[in-house]
Amino acid sequence: MQLHQIKRSHPNKKSRLIGRGGKRGTTSGRGTKGQLARAGHKTRPELRDIIKKLPKRRGYKFTSIYKKPFVISLGQIEKNFDSGEKVTPGSLVKKGVIGSFKGKLPEIKILANGDIKKKVSVSGCKVSADAKVLIEKVGGEVK
Repeated sequence: MQLHQIKRSHPNKKSRLIGRGGKRGTTSGRGTKGQLARAGHKTRPELRDIIKKLPKRRGYKFTSIYKKPFVISLGQIEKNFDSGEKVTPGSLVKKGVIGSFKGKLPEIKILANGDIKKKVSVSGCKVSADAKVLIEKVGGEVK
């Protein structure tokens, strides 16, 4: 055993830091006066005040639950599709009638605006009652 290898069996006691006698002064590191110097102090988070000032918009909480479908008229189908073709969300994106939304196909509803004279097969889309009647009148089908 050498002198630099000797260790104490009981380490030094550390003096407690209290009041004026310790290393901290009268304010004990809390600054002077005010809310932050008091015991049990609480401050509002700054971000909460900013959030509360923002207006709530229509559909504030339930925007992800209900999404309106993309509306297409029979006139657009008449203009972009040939007789005997299938009308699906995928074919509408390929023809450039609609665009994909965040890489996904949007939900589509076909309304009876305009005339249709071509025989088309509609599937994977919502169709209004009037549009369904007009499509079937021409000889097309709705699935």
